[in-house]
Amino acid sequence: MEPFLPKPPSRHHRIQKPGREWSSHHPVSIPEMQEKLRHVITEAAQNDKLGLIDWERLPLPQTMVQNERNKVLANPSSSNWASSHPASPGDATRKRKSTDGHHSETGSPPWRKANRNRFEDRVTHPTTEKKPRITLDQSSKSKANLEMRRKRFEGVGASGKSPSSPAGSPMHAVDADQGPVVGRCQTLEKNYFRLTSAPNPDSVRPLPVLKKALDLLKRKWKHDSNYGYICDQFKSLRQDLTVQRIRNEFTVIVYEIHARIALEKGDLGEYNQCQTQLRVLYAQQLGGHPTEFKAYRILYFIYTRNWTAMNDALADVTAEDKKDLAVKHALDVRSALALGNYHRFFQLYLDTPNMGAYLMDMFVDRERLSALATMCRAYKPDVNIRFITEELGFESDEQTARFVLDNSSEELLEERNGAVRLLTGKAGSLFDQAKAAAHRVVDIKGQI
Repeated sequence: MEPFLPKPPSRHHRIQKPGREWSSHHPVSIPEMQEKLRHVITEAAQNDKLGLIDWERLPLPQTMVQNERNKVLANPSSSNWASSHPASPGDATRKRKSTDGHHSETGSPPWRKANRNRFEDRVTHPTTEKKPRITLDQSSKSKANLEMRRKRFEGVGASGKSPSSPAGSPMHAVDADQGPVVGRCQTLEKNYFRLTSAPNPDSVRPLPVLKKALDLLKRKWKHDSNYGYICDQFKSLRQDLTVQRIRNEFTVIVYEIHARIALEKGDLGEYNQCQTQLRVLYAQQLGGHPTEFKAYRILYFIYTRNWTAMNDALADVTAEDKKDLAVKHALDVRSALALGNYHRFFQLYLDTPNMGAYLMDMFVDRERLSALATMCRAYKPDVNIRFITEELGFESDEQTARFVLDNSSEELLEERNGAVRLLTGKAGSLFDQAKAAAHRVVDIKGQI
């Protein structure tokens, strides 16, 4: 499941703002404006930089589109290139249509060449088709609106807050033209702060320093186990990797370690962030332990009862993955629950590989309630508490009795002939209600 990214208030305001300031006489259409805004938000989300952009100071989408058009029209290099490479008459139309594409590729930095379908490459230019004649009143209104817009933007520029200013633009943090940040900070420990502007290279640690920082954090976690401190440091570590666009085996290691620590401490919000990013990193064949975390994904979606995401996770499992012990175990858990085979489920629960037990602990009580509801229908009028202990994976009869009392009433337990028995004939409706309450959909939202 792709992690949910809450919109910052400024971005919500920014999405509404272009529509209010758009004029019907503006040369950029509403669909173009919406497409550009969608492109900016999507690109920022894919790069984990939604929180880095100052949405209040971001140029309006129609302004971005118009600036891109002006830049393309004002740059004669594409036409010069075409004139210096004559083409055959049969290829003239095709060459003419692809001229902008050649110019974009040759003039762009190397880190942008991978994105072949950018909005800038698909921008539409004003056509030469005949348009309805504009009346004098409409023309004067259009000129007045354009003049008002020009003065407004000139006023913003005069105050030193021009959206297009290279130094102060919030887009500097995510603009691919600027290239990745190269850190210069040599401090191993650094607290995490949410970025609200372009990152300062003096406060970003380069890769060699990040590797030393990771070794330090592993030692501190082993000796101190201070999760609040470790989580903050790992978030700072991940942030430095993101702003420098470092995606390699070390990046995978950082996310895997943080995910395991979050899983151990039951912090599913932080774990969900790491899990989502790891899926992207594994798709790039950067190493790590993809089968281990595929198993965790399956167990995680069992817990959240997100069956749509579960179908996506199952589609990602290959025949080779199914040979892995952890993946096979997770698939067997899903199958046992789908078939209602609680006997098999609790056998698997007691034999969970890796750290899957931390995830199963989060939904085992829910499945125990389901199993008890089934037992109350199958075994009447009562059942020995020892039988429940063995079937549902409890550690002792005392733990079983405590679980029953927490979800029903004391009158349902009766001591007879030296054994404690559960009055299943009376407890059925209570456990059905407890089962229904426990099986509500769980929604875990990670925050970046």
